[in-house]
Amino acid sequence: MTNDPAKDQGKTANTMWGGRFAAGPDAIMEAINASIGFDQRLHAQDIRGSRAHAAMLAAQGIIASSDAEAIREGLLTVLSEIEAGDFPFSAALEDIHMNVEARLKEVIGDAAGRLHTARSRNDQVATDFRLWVRDQTDAAVAGIEALQRAFLQQAEAGADWVMPGFTHLQTAQPVTWGHHMMAYVEMLGRDASRFRDARARMNECPLGAAALAGTSFPIDRHATAHALGFDRPMANSLDAVADRDFALEFLAASSICAMHLSRFAEELVIWSSAQFRFVRLSDRFSTGSSIMPQKRNPDAAELLRAKIGRILGAMVALFTVMKGLPLAYSKDMQEDKEQVFDAADTLMLSLAAMTGMVQDMAAQVPALKAAAASGFSTATDLADWLVRALGLPFREAHHVTGALVALAERKGCDLPDLTLAEMQTGHPGITQEVYSVLGVENSVASRTSYGGTAPSGVRAQVARWKEQLA
Repeated sequence: MTNDPAKDQGKTANTMWGGRFAAGPDAIMEAINASIGFDQRLHAQDIRGSRAHAAMLAAQGIIASSDAEAIREGLLTVLSEIEAGDFPFSAALEDIHMNVEARLKEVIGDAAGRLHTARSRNDQVATDFRLWVRDQTDAAVAGIEALQRAFLQQAEAGADWVMPGFTHLQTAQPVTWGHHMMAYVEMLGRDASRFRDARARMNECPLGAAALAGTSFPIDRHATAHALGFDRPMANSLDAVADRDFALEFLAASSICAMHLSRFAEELVIWSSAQFRFVRLSDRFSTGSSIMPQKRNPDAAELLRAKIGRILGAMVALFTVMKGLPLAYSKDMQEDKEQVFDAADTLMLSLAAMTGMVQDMAAQVPALKAAAASGFSTATDLADWLVRALGLPFREAHHVTGALVALAERKGCDLPDLTLAEMQTGHPGITQEVYSVLGVENSVASRTSYGGTAPSGVRAQVARWKEQLA
């Protein structure tokens, strides 16, 4: 080394690249080229992949067993240094792969140089990144299931609580609190299944594809795939280093999940308002106002409502990176990780925050019941009764009910408040029995079709999901 830091930096880079270049990159090139600032998050996966690769090389007689053992022990030393925060990451070494390998050489000497036999940074990074996304996919499923259990607790507690169901955010028909909570359990179930499906497709190993064409060394790709928990090696070396579908699928599944979280966050914002008062959020997930002492702002819900923008934006960004790339690897693909890292962090934080809010939120049962009975929410029950009891065609029953709703509006009352004589102005065949279907509890109890809002059906769905998540 010299006394000139710039020359020393060039020497370091030149050592990494081999003899092709006479000088290292200047500062601007180093800044745009280096990825160690973010891909150091792949350190555990990188070292895991390297250990599997070294073991395979020794098993195949490509490197000596003594070198493989030295590599194994040296990599464990490097891993412990990184996890302890004692590792000096270098931008001059560009990425996590070269940082680990350079430190490994300092630890064990020349044997470290044998580690890169029969592989390239192309298949190395594809393997590291796939392992990382696979780990995050498992974490996402666990986070989703925790949120489902929180919704199940709410659904079980409120299987009988009546509330208004909405279409167009207008009162439609009465439903139960439990039924509404179970709608999100179903949505989240689909989210979890999307992550599981994506995991099954991503569980093929790129390692051994080398730069793009495979290798002439007698490697055993099935052995490394098995050692890393993959189902099989990827079947085409070009595809192995060029593919980022696994990351796109992760982002797509994350975007849909974040959209579902955003929908419930919006409901929490509405429901916790003074105009609705359907729920009370705990102090853990509310804030006050700097000037208005009466305020309880649902800030956590509002922030969750917005997180979809970051996650969906990450997906669009990666699609844009990948959309025009020829096979196989291009440096553009270095831009794949930051978006995925941020989206994964955002999703996990959102799932944890939503789980906490759902566990803590308190349904305001009297307000729910009062709202359930407003807005002529049992009008459809009246129309259905006219069909069942009087044999009217549904279209005629719909017309009769509409006329009675108009009468109640003029009188400033609800349907159950009309007298029998007033009911009979809509149709003379209406009897006292009609009042048995107009209460909101009667309405929800009658909706016994599979997937309906009846408390008995809600409890059955809760039991099914509890068993499924056990």
